[in-house]
Amino acid sequence: MQLVLASASPSRKFILNSAGVEPILHPAHVDEDALLTSLIDAPASRTVAALAEAKALAVAGEYPANTVVIGCDSMLLLDGELQGKPHTVERTIERWQAQAGRSAELLTGHCVVYDGHTVVETASTTVHFADASPRDIAAYAATGEPLECAGAFTLEALGGWFIDRIEGDPSSVVGLSLPLVRRALYHFGFSVSDFWDR
Repeated sequence: MQLVLASASPSRKFILNSAGVEPILHPAHVDEDALLTSLIDAPASRTVAALAEAKALAVAGEYPANTVVIGCDSMLLLDGELQGKPHTVERTIERWQAQAGRSAELLTGHCVVYDGHTVVETASTTVHFADASPRDIAAYAATGEPLECAGAFTLEALGGWFIDRIEGDPSSVVGLSLPLVRRALYHFGFSVSDFWDR
């Protein structure tokens, strides 16, 4: 069985590879800004789920119906505000100045599509950020690693130095919840092992 990942995220690919799956990478092209504007009053969990669904459906239309397609989107909820990728060193430093020493909720929306049907769910994990020093924040931002990461951090690389602990699913913090995807595959009648790269 082939599994298509509607993303070019190296972190999501890493999770699947580590779990025995070699996905087809097919980044989705959706107007995220327009979608976010339309969801301005939606609950945070619905917002990330809608982004994931848009990505999965955009890609699923390019494959046979019997292909499993996964779309994901992650954002950090801090002080009631959803935050995506910072994109710049300056914005990354600002984000870290706001979140250092605090806790926030990382939301990762998932949409798994198969045979015209979808399973849409959001994983929520509480992240406890370290009280990182200004020097370390600046150095971390300068590496470029967190610029294209939701919440301006990684758990599995340099950013791991600055995460004191998490409460929830570690794989969802990296970008794709294996437990959630497993439940979706079971829903469609598959076993996880059907997708292992043997």
